[in-house]
Amino acid sequence: MQHKQQRGLTFLGLLVVGVVLAFAGVVVAQVVPTYIEFMAVQKAAQKAAAGATVSEVRTIFDKASQIDDIRSIAGKDLEVGKEGDRVVVSFAYSREIHLAGPAYLVMKYQGRSQ
Repeated sequence: MQHKQQRGLTFLGLLVVGVVLAFAGVVVAQVVPTYIEFMAVQKAAQKAAAGATVSEVRTIFDKASQIDDIRSIAGKDLEVGKEGDRVVVSFAYSREIHLAGPAYLVMKYQGRSQ
């Protein structure tokens, strides 16, 4: 009679995998809102590019950021320039996500209107 060797995870292995998956889930749950906010910033910058002056661009962005609840960046942080005859709005900002102790995950976002 030949015995087949069992395959699979031990309880301790299952526990370690569960902890790693739980930690990854918590990090993803904190990263997703920052990405959603980045998409809102991108949309607001696109709207703001319709402005004719720098102050008008910043005002349009600030109004859009109030509607979309954007807190990471404000109109005063935008870089407004011209390419040919169109206004280009660019931005860059970072968000920190506290992991544990002194460890942080830094998300750096940047973009511009099209």
